[in-house]
Amino acid sequence: MPEIDIVLVAPIYEGNVGFAARVMKNFGFTRMVLVDSCTLGDEAKARASHAQDVLHNAEVCTIEDVFARSSIVVATTGQVSKSVCTPMRMPFYSPRELRERIGAAEGRVSILFGRENWGLNNDEVKRSDMICTIPTANEYPIMNLSHAIGIVCYELANLPGKEYRLAPPYEMGYLYRHIDRFLDEVHHPAFKREHTMIMIRRILGRAGLTTREASTVHGLLRRTEWHIDPNALDREKEEQRRHKNQHAEGESSQNQDVGEE
Repeated sequence: MPEIDIVLVAPIYEGNVGFAARVMKNFGFTRMVLVDSCTLGDEAKARASHAQDVLHNAEVCTIEDVFARSSIVVATTGQVSKSVCTPMRMPFYSPRELRERIGAAEGRVSILFGRENWGLNNDEVKRSDMICTIPTANEYPIMNLSHAIGIVCYELANLPGKEYRLAPPYEMGYLYRHIDRFLDEVHHPAFKREHTMIMIRRILGRAGLTTREASTVHGLLRRTEWHIDPNALDREKEEQRRHKNQHAEGESSQNQDVGEE
């Protein structure tokens, strides 16, 4: 099953963080991540009840860290697009449908829950791979933070064992950059670029590519680029070597930091 991080983005009220820890533990989830969180004190501890371990072990990091290390990032929102022509918050899935999409994968899946007052911002939603929304009443669609977390955790509880490993985040990032360059090669209109890349991220995000599948997409792009410009293949190989070297240097630096601690 995937490693699921419940990510609270800039929560305002410490009581909600405590309640979130409690409901996570109710359904067997322990990986809480806090981004720009409010200060946690006695109220958070009281609301967490017997989930003190979840609260105590909550990881504090940046939103950039979340995107960099996650195979799939899911943005939760109470506001969805009304048309497929506006891809920012479309297509969207219910928590039950989300279970069907990610249940068989192995890899890190981060589920983002936004601020109590206005949720996730457009950039956070745009960069996410999938959109999840809880089917609430139209008269009052916005839920309390911990209640929303509880519903999602309930639907994702007791996922089956692994079937396949997702392509790691750096591989998908490299693929998205390759696609972006490919759009330059085919003179894709600049004014359409942002929406096109959002839709590509949605398509590939819900597909849950393996490393082999991501490599196959690279291969198709390279062959097409070669037919457009025979020198493109050499440039692509150089970019791939540079990308692998940067990734290896990053891992080496992290290992060195751990050793120094």
